[in-house]
Formats: sequence, C-alpha cells, structure tokens
Amino acid sequence: MIPIKDATGIARMREACAVAAYVLHELKKHVKPGVTTYDLDQIAKDLIASRGARSACFGYQIGDRRFPAYTCLSVNEEVVHGIGSMKRVLRDGDIISLDIVVEYNGYIGDNAFTVPVGAISPEVQKLLSVSEEALALGIAQARVGNRIGDISHAIQTHCEKHGFGVVRDLVGHGVGVDMHEEPQIPNFGRKGSGAKIRPGMTLAIEPMVNLGAWRTKCLSDGWTIVTTDGAPAAHFEHTVLTREEGPEILTLPPSA
Repeated sequence: MIPIKDATGIARMREACAVAAYVLHELKKHVKPGVTTYDLDQIAKDLIASRGARSACFGYQIGDRRFPAYTCLSVNEEVVHGIGSMKRVLRDGDIISLDIVVEYNGYIGDNAFTVPVGAISPEVQKLLSVSEEALALGIAQARVGNRIGDISHAIQTHCEKHGFGVVRDLVGHGVGVDMHEEPQIPNFGRKGSGAKIRPGMTLAIEPMVNLGAWRTKCLSDGWTIVTTDGAPAAHFEHTVLTREEGPEILTLPPSA
C-alpha cells in the first residue's frame, strides 16, 4: 500500500523537508578542494542537530550492518551511499553528491545534490546539468492521474538522449514516517506503467546517472555503490508532495 498523508502528515513532512533542505543548502558552502568527506559529514551532523533533528542515515540497518555516517557523501565514481572518511580529500575537478536524510518530529526529509569541486571538465558539467534537468522533468510528471512509470520514462528518455547511463539497481521511493516507503520509483520505465498517482503521496524522486554505462557494484564496505567502469556519476533528489494543483517540491532550498 502507498501511504497517503493527511493534513497533519503533510504539515510534518513540510517541516522535516525544510530541515533537510536547509542542511543541504548550508553543506554545499563547505565543499572545496582540501576538505575531507569526514569534515563534511561532521559539519552536517552539527547542522542537523542545530535544527533539533536527527540523521536518518546514522545507524540505518540492513541485516547486521549499520550505516556509520550522518550523511551519504559520494565522490566521482561513487554513485550513492559513500561514507565520509578523513582519507578522502576533495581535489579540484572532483564532484561530490551530498545526500541528506533527516528525521524531524517523526517524519523524514530527503534530498540530494551533486556539487562540483573547483573547475570540472565540460563533459562532467554536462552530466550534472542533464541529471538535474531530468529530475525536473520527472517531478513534472508527478501529477495526480499519471502513473509512476511516467516519472521513470521522463527521466530515462532525457538522460539516454544525451548518451548517459541510467542506474538500474537503485530507485527512488515513497518517503514519510519511514525513509523507504512504497512506491518504488525507478529512473527507467514505460509511460503509463506502475501505480496511479493520487493526492497526498510524498515521493523521493532521485535520478542516479552515470557518465558511462549504467552498471554498478557495491564496495567491500557493504554500502558504497560505484560505477563498474569507474566513470563519474551524478545524483539529484527532491521530496515531492502530489496535489490536485500539481506537484509541490518540499525540499526547495531556503533561498528558493
């Protein structure tokens, strides 16, 4: 079953998403050559705490594994779920995906953005631009009466038109009281397929796009997902509320 949020749930989702958007907005300011991903993780930890929230990533459990960081920080060929490390120093020309998930007042806010570190190559800049455009196109399809496959198809079509690989092994998802709720939202698929979109859904729409092929693998830490060919990857994400009037992005940055 896909959870439908009532007025109280929607209000709390707005609050949680505002916190997540604030943390991501502020964390971007600290991305620069010479900083470590551990530094960024600790800055995010403090930003989350300053808003009276908690990281939904820290301690997240799958089987007997618990995620050891407060954020997911994925550099270059790391697609998602990268773990902050003092050994990972950002260098000019890198890209880093900042994925912030917080719990506030019983609800989850989830958003992500891939940030360039200094000057990046034109082909990597195109990857970032196209992936962010794909997110906007996917969100535009999150309209009441459409189906989940309409979101998926819009994202896939735009990315593949530009020659980029759309990750198949990981998907977007519903979000609310839990970090991962129904429905699953692949970034590839057919128009008119999947669950029908109804008012009151809250969806984490998140294109994960590779400069090379779409295939990925998991590193020995049990968490970090990387491209199998070592090509850079981009990840953009918003939490979206479906309304009769059209989709509402709940994780817009504070200045938007």
